[in-house]
Amino acid sequence: MSQVGAYSWADLRLTANLITLGRILVSPLLFVLILTASDSGGTSWAVVAVGWVLGASDYYDGWVARASDSVSRWGAFLDPLADKVMILGAAWCFVAVDRLFWVPVLIITARELLMSAARTRWARDGLSLPARYSAKLKTLMQGGALTVAALPPLENVDWAVSLAIWLAVAITLYSGWRYWADGRAGAIAASGQ
Repeated sequence: MSQVGAYSWADLRLTANLITLGRILVSPLLFVLILTASDSGGTSWAVVAVGWVLGASDYYDGWVARASDSVSRWGAFLDPLADKVMILGAAWCFVAVDRLFWVPVLIITARELLMSAARTRWARDGLSLPARYSAKLKTLMQGGALTVAALPPLENVDWAVSLAIWLAVAITLYSGWRYWADGRAGAIAASGQ
């Protein structure tokens, strides 16, 4: 738990933040690729390639921010937003082409929205929650599940897609519980109770 500084418009021009903004702007390409591959349930090597580039940019922007000592409040806000845009957008596109069942995607979406609301509240109170290992694993598992859904060799292997998305749901719920516990503890500590 740490205190966060003010937003600085100049920080938007930091390389790490530009990479993150790029991830948000390129995500619709991934969605279009999934939707246009609807005959194969959204599976295509183009979907896999764009998804992996976007996923790699998630790792790379954090690495750049730490290596250049340019960690910023904008980055702390934009990085999880970019993850949500990419992951949730792709997941709902897979639902639209009948590749994923809507229930696990709805569970993941609800968790992400609830945690975003909680993080926003905590940020207004001056609290910032550093990323836990479970949150990084959550993003990796969600991306992995979407990769399994996108792989052409697995087009007719529905059990693998179901297993992957439900494993992602499990780690998503676990990491949400951890963040909630951390946020509550931080809010209580900040209020002096």
